[in-house]
Amino acid sequence: MTDPRLILLNPEDNCLVAGARLMAGTRLDIEGETVTLAKTIDLGHKVARRALAKDEKVLRYGAVIGHVTADVVRGEHLHTHNLESDYLPTYTHDAGHAFVQH
Repeated sequence: MTDPRLILLNPEDNCLVAGARLMAGTRLDIEGETVTLAKTIDLGHKVARRALAKDEKVLRYGAVIGHVTADVVRGEHLHTHNLESDYLPTYTHDAGHAFVQH
């Protein structure tokens, strides 16, 4: 069983979403394991559903959203300090300069 303040968006996801602001020191059950949060996790932020190894892909909505840049333990906050996006830009601001008006 997982704490109801954590939302699983897709059964394949290896992250959960905080459905409330979770303060540092909060104890949460994640799939039968109790974890204590080291840091406050804001509403809508991601939490590791299980331990993740450095460079492992992070799945949200069943799709890859990035990879972890360091080993992560279950219940750890997933954000810019340990998660890097794998999205490739489809355009750049400079691309607009290729169009010339006469």
